[in-house]
Amino acid sequence: MCGIAGIMKLGSGRSPTRPELAAMISQLSHRGPDGTGYYCDERVGLGHARLSIIDLAGGSQPISNEDGTVWVIFNGEIFNYLELRADLKRLGHVFSTKSDTEVIAHLYEERGVDFVHELNGQFAIALWDVPKKELLLVRDRPGIAPLYYTRQGGRLLFGSEVKALTPLFESAPRADLQALEQLMTFWAPVSPACMFQDVFEVSPGHMLRV
Repeated sequence: MCGIAGIMKLGSGRSPTRPELAAMISQLSHRGPDGTGYYCDERVGLGHARLSIIDLAGGSQPISNEDGTVWVIFNGEIFNYLELRADLKRLGHVFSTKSDTEVIAHLYEERGVDFVHELNGQFAIALWDVPKKELLLVRDRPGIAPLYYTRQGGRLLFGSEVKALTPLFESAPRADLQALEQLMTFWAPVSPACMFQDVFEVSPGHMLRV
C-alpha cells in the first residue's frame, strides 16, 4: 500500500506548489512510511508516500520515461510487470529501475491510453503526459486501490484518501446525505459518489482524462 496525491491547474487556477503537495502527502504517511517524492511543474503537481516492496533501492516515485515527458505515481502492484518489462526492452525501451511503476510509463509510451488493458494487478495510477498536457487517473477493475478527486478554486485535486484533499479545501467538507442514505442501504455509496459533497471516486475499471 502506498499513497498518491496531486493537483492539476484548470483554466485560471493557481499553479501547484511543493508545500501544497507536502501537506497532502502528510495525510497519507500511514500508507507509505518509507519515503516521499514529488514532481511539480506549472500545470501539474504529483506526490507519493512510499511503502517499499519492489526495487527497494531504486523504485522511488514519481517515475518518468527516458526523456521526462511522461510522469507516473502509482499505488498498488502490477502482477505481470516482469513480462511487460521484457517485452518493452525488446522494443527498445531503456529502464533505469527495476520497479513495476516504471513499466507503466514505458507501456504508456508504447500503447497510449490503451496501456491499461495490458495491466494485471491492483492499482490507482496518476499519469501526466507533459507534451499533451493530459492527466490520466486510472483505477483497477475491481476497485481495490482507492482514488478520489474534487475541483477546488480552478484546480483538480486527487488522492488515495479524501483526507489528502482536505488541506487545500476552500471550506470544510460537508456530508453528502444521499450518499449517507446509500451507505445505510447498500453498505457503501454508489460510485462515483462518496461521503462528502462534490468529492468523487474514480469508479472501478475507469479512466479519467483531463
